[in-house]
Amino acid sequence: MPQILIIDDNTAVATALDVLFSLHDIDTRHASSPGQGLAMLAEQEFDLVLQDMNFTADTTSGEEGQTLFRAIRDAHPDLPVILLTAWTHLDSAVELVKAGAADYLAKPWDDGRLLTTVNNLLELAEARRELARRRARELRQQQALHERYNLCGMVFADPASERVIALACQVARSELPVLITGPNGAGKEKIAEIIQANSAHRNGPFVALNCGAIPAELIEAELFGAEAGAYTGANKAREGKFEAADGGTLFLDEIGNLSLGGQMKLLRVLETGRFERLGSNRERQVTVRVVSATNADLPAMIRDGSFREDLYYRLNTVELALPPLAERREDILPLARHFLGQDGKPLSSQAAQALQHHSWPGNVRELRNVIQRASLLAQGPRIEVADLNLPRVHARPSIPADEPDRARIVNALERAHGVIAQAAADLGLSRQALYRRMDRHGIPRE
Repeated sequence: MPQILIIDDNTAVATALDVLFSLHDIDTRHASSPGQGLAMLAEQEFDLVLQDMNFTADTTSGEEGQTLFRAIRDAHPDLPVILLTAWTHLDSAVELVKAGAADYLAKPWDDGRLLTTVNNLLELAEARRELARRRARELRQQQALHERYNLCGMVFADPASERVIALACQVARSELPVLITGPNGAGKEKIAEIIQANSAHRNGPFVALNCGAIPAELIEAELFGAEAGAYTGANKAREGKFEAADGGTLFLDEIGNLSLGGQMKLLRVLETGRFERLGSNRERQVTVRVVSATNADLPAMIRDGSFREDLYYRLNTVELALPPLAERREDILPLARHFLGQDGKPLSSQAAQALQHHSWPGNVRELRNVIQRASLLAQGPRIEVADLNLPRVHARPSIPADEPDRARIVNALERAHGVIAQAAADLGLSRQALYRRMDRHGIPRE
């Protein structure tokens, strides 16, 4: 049952409030002076404080109430405080709300408004506690990953990243082919490195090939090697990536760019472990774990005939979908600080906020480039918004807190894991206002 501390020297007021709240399953305790109230807060946890602004030692100015509020705020910064004030103390109450008080109500109060305010604050406080508990669990899970597995220095904090990394560590122990999907620059190669580092091939080579960076006529030679004279310019024999990766892992990025001929040969290697160099009829045998990646829609390519269906299912025994950085917003600041390094200039609060609100079409690669440029060009002691030089076309529009658009509401709900009270607080709205905007934009309340 929620518990409220009432700090008021008027016993009749405390009794009236106790009766009102008890009818709605809210327990109350009463302190008749600021000193007693602070002592009770030091001894016991409360969900909310309802304090008077005026006490017997100070009957007109409200200064004692202000002093009490500030003492509560200093000792219990997350505890919501509602102020009860006479009209003569209204200006002081407004100033305290600006300083962090949850709300104020004039005496005599309206029971309905008081109950609504208290219930909203209690629900929000419980949502914040649940969010804190969830984040603590996530931190424990992430710490367990760091302790149990080699994460190759990957920096992350977002639960979406943690899920992908945990699955990568789990499948690393098998020999199954893995397909990593996600946009360019999101960190797919780092996931492949984690798979290698936690597999039976950890002591073998890790060889990466970007299939999209090699001309189609040369990709087969890159993969399988070539004998001298196999093609124009092949003056001597060369080994391919499969030979170089023997006993280890071959990471094939942008696998959708592989030619149909290359796809057919790759399928044969995956099935038999055998291949021939270009210009040779001698079969070679290798033991290679293949991890592939793409930002393309391979099922659509299968439908239009540019990607083999049998190769897709051979590569896609396990799929790891790495979300874009815009969907892993808790990763942004840890990554930015990682790119700055221990000796780098700190980010100003405004710069940090700008980073979190940018849409990051280039993902982690874009973030790294932005931070490196800002670190080089910043003239002051901190990196400011202007130093980031974020393109306006990619920045999220500045939206007033009382009129968030659909995307902002959806993002807030996702960050709050669907907890309406927490999302409303993040957006600066009441629950009722958030519900109205959800209905307006067709966002399900569930």
